[in-house]
Amino acid sequence: MKKLMYVLIVLTVLSMVLAACTPKPAATEPATTATGSELDRALAGEFKGKVVTMAGPFTDNDAVKFDESVKAFEEKTGIDIQYTGSKEFEASIGITIEGGNPPDIVDFPQPGLLSTFVAKGLAVDLGTFLDMDDLKTHYNQSWIDMGMMPSKDGNKILAGIWSRVNGKSLVWYPKKAFDAAGYKVPTTWDELIALSDQIVADGDAPWCIGIESGAATGWPATDWMEEIMLRTTSLENYDKWVAGELKFSSPEVKHAAEVMSDLWFKEGYAYGGRGAIATTAFGDSPKPMFDNPPKCWLHKQGNFITTFFPEGLVAGEDYAFFYLPPIDDAYGKPVLVAGDIYAMFNDRPEVRAVMEYFTKAESVEGWVRAGGMISPHLDSSLDWYSNEVDRGVAEIILNATSLRFDGSDLMPGAVGSGSFWKGMTSYVSGSVDLDTALKEIDAAWPTE
Repeated sequence: MKKLMYVLIVLTVLSMVLAACTPKPAATEPATTATGSELDRALAGEFKGKVVTMAGPFTDNDAVKFDESVKAFEEKTGIDIQYTGSKEFEASIGITIEGGNPPDIVDFPQPGLLSTFVAKGLAVDLGTFLDMDDLKTHYNQSWIDMGMMPSKDGNKILAGIWSRVNGKSLVWYPKKAFDAAGYKVPTTWDELIALSDQIVADGDAPWCIGIESGAATGWPATDWMEEIMLRTTSLENYDKWVAGELKFSSPEVKHAAEVMSDLWFKEGYAYGGRGAIATTAFGDSPKPMFDNPPKCWLHKQGNFITTFFPEGLVAGEDYAFFYLPPIDDAYGKPVLVAGDIYAMFNDRPEVRAVMEYFTKAESVEGWVRAGGMISPHLDSSLDWYSNEVDRGVAEIILNATSLRFDGSDLMPGAVGSGSFWKGMTSYVSGSVDLDTALKEIDAAWPTE
C-alpha cells in the first residue's frame, strides 16, 4: 500500500511539472469591429470595398465637383460612392424607385417630389439612426423641419438632409452708381420704402421688375409672395398655405399680396410702370440697372440672376446685394431658399455611414472651395468661399432666424406651376382684380 501511495505521489508531482512546462495557448485577440455610429465604423475601415449608389440631377461640371468633394471620404473609408446624374432626373427617378430597384441615395432638387415617395412608405426614416442632437449642431432647425415629411401611416419622418442650397431673399443694386448717389443699404422695410421714395424723388424708378418667362410666366411674382408671407405671418401659417390648409383668399395671404401691390404698383416705383411688369422677361429686367445712368436701381432675385447680368461686371464693384429686410420684427429674419435634399432608399450600414457623412460640413468643403456650392451646414466656414457673391449669400443663410423652401415648388403642380403663376400674371397685368385672382388660384387645388 505504501509503495502504491508513493507511486501516486510521484505521478502527481510529475504531472504538475509537465503542466508548468507546457506552453500556454496564445490569447485570442479581441474583435477589431469599431463601436459607435456607422460613420465611425466606416472610418475604421469596416466597410472597405462596399459600393453606395446615388442618383440625382448633377451633370457635367457639377457632377465632377460632386465626385471630387467625396473623394477624401472614399479614400478614408474604402467606400465607393457611385453617382449617376441625369438631365431627365425628375422624369426618370419615379420609374426607378417605384420599380423596386432604387439607388441607395437620391438627390432631389425639389422636396415636393421626394414627399410623394415618402407618402408611399418608400424612403428610409433617417431619424432611426441619425443622432438628432448632433444633427442640430450641423443645421439650423428650419432645415431639419423641412426634411420632416408624412410617411405612409401619416406620421412624419426625417425623410432627407440638405446639401447644396441657394438663397432667394436678395436685393441687387448697381454698387458704383448707388454709392455715388449717396444711397444707403436699408436694413428695415421702412428704410427700403424710404430709399424707394428717394429714388423716385431723384427722377428714377427704384425697382426693376419683370415676370415674363414663356410658359412659366408669373413665377417671379410667386417668389415675392413667398418672401412677404414669411415676413408678415408665422411659419405655421406659411406651412399651412403651402399644404393647402390656408387658402389664397385668406386674410393672411391677401395681405401679403397687398403689400406686394403697394410696392409694385405705386406710381413711379416699377421701371416701365405696372403695364410693363408682365411683359418684361425676368432675365432682362435687371439690365437697366447697369445703364449709365441707371434707369432702375433695385432687383429682388436669387443668386442665379448674375448669369443674366451684362458681361464684364465685377461683383463687389459694379454690383452688390443686400438681404430683403424684415417687415414685422415678430417674424425675425427669414430667408427663402431652394436646394438639394438627399434621401435614402436602401438601408445598409455603409449607406447609413454615407448619409451621416453628408450631414457634416466637411462633405461639401471641397465643392464650396471650387465654387458653385453654398453650404447649409452650421459648421461650414465663410473662409471656404472663393467669391464674394457666394460668401455673402452663405452668410445670409447662416444668420437666418428661419428658412423655408420656395412655396410654389412644394405645392401641387396644378397650383404651384399652374394657377399660382397664371393668377398672379392676370392680377399684375390688370385683367382681373385681386380677389378674383386669389379665388381662381384656390379653385385649382386638387381635391384628392
